[in-house]
Amino acid sequence: MIVAEILVPFIVFSAMFGSLFVYLTTRNRERLAMIEKGMDPRTFKPKFNRLGIKVGLLAAGVAIGILMGQFITHTTGMLLDLSMPSMIFLFGGLGLVLDHYLAKKEEK
Repeated sequence: MIVAEILVPFIVFSAMFGSLFVYLTTRNRERLAMIEKGMDPRTFKPKFNRLGIKVGLLAAGVAIGILMGQFITHTTGMLLDLSMPSMIFLFGGLGLVLDHYLAKKEEK
């Protein structure tokens, strides 16, 4: 029991550190190889994507859905098992629809 309590966190953090280390060293080697071949490593710099905005609006929608599910449960007496998922999906979906309209507006 005690061994598992010590080994599991150690293994998890070691795996996270190892993955990050391999990613960073591989990226550095790729960039050095590009420089040696005369290429500019900034040409492959990722362009701005809207993933952060999309995830943020989805998370905000889910949070509002949780609050509204609790509110509906306490005010109307509706079952929590019914109100909570429906409000989470409703407001999460509204967040994604809002992101879609913001992306369309940004394109124009």
